[in-house]
Amino acid sequence: MKLKPIKTEKDYNQALERLEDIFDAKPGTEEGDELEILGILIENYENNFFPIELPDPIEAIKFRMEQLNYSQNDLAEIIGLKSRASEILNKKRKLSLEMIRKLSDKLNIPTEVLTQAY
Repeated sequence: MKLKPIKTEKDYNQALERLEDIFDAKPGTEEGDELEILGILIENYENNFFPIELPDPIEAIKFRMEQLNYSQNDLAEIIGLKSRASEILNKKRKLSLEMIRKLSDKLNIPTEVLTQAY
């Protein structure tokens, strides 16, 4: 396949088909290099045309709590009081900078997710 920028949906679909054909190519080979470049081109196209927005901060906290089997009490241990945890989860209280730091550290949620307006 002649490599070129992906500008249309047709180009995108052709690139995906080619990527599938050479998916098991060995690194350092001609097809391996093509695979690497195609991956970059496809990723660039997807970032431009199918952007993924960051999740709502509170929904991200709830999701991460679910993954870790954390209860509201566990969240309270991270941010302080149980009542404060309830207010946060019900969007009645905003996250403070200190809470964001603790949540990012303990729950491994990126700060850019937690600092968004909600």
